[in-house]
Amino acid sequence: MSANERRRRLNVGSILLGIGLLGAFDGIVFHQLLQWHSVYMGANRQIQIVSDGLFHAFTVVMLAIGAIMLWRAGRPGNVRQGNRLLVGGILLGGGGFNFVEGIINHHILQIHHVKPGDPNQFMYDLLFLASGVLLYAIGMYVRRGPGRRAVSANL
Repeated sequence: MSANERRRRLNVGSILLGIGLLGAFDGIVFHQLLQWHSVYMGANRQIQIVSDGLFHAFTVVMLAIGAIMLWRAGRPGNVRQGNRLLVGGILLGGGGFNFVEGIINHHILQIHHVKPGDPNQFMYDLLFLASGVLLYAIGMYVRRGPGRRAVSANL
């Protein structure tokens, strides 16, 4: 396998792993432990549970595909700036997931909110978006490094 192919797998795999990790975190913390919301709040409890199950299945698929791609890419240390690509990609994937999921589900479709019915519901939704932007920005910084130009993704 060429260095460019290993780099591409490392980059894509880490982003998919980040999507899966943040999605799993969202499902475990907000859906199950805090029980603030389900994926689809506008229906009976059975539909809410099924929608959460489909969401969890999605996160498992992202985790599995990301892990397989990373395994096939080989050790990150064998790729130029591979460790930066790995950590930065996980943060980019997770942050991007939070931001896109928050914009679509909380603001456009309004199928759920972070803490529906709370007087500060809109603030919770904005903080969720801000967490996505922050993770994404940190991921970009990690990939670039202090005082360096950005690492090329070669996608």
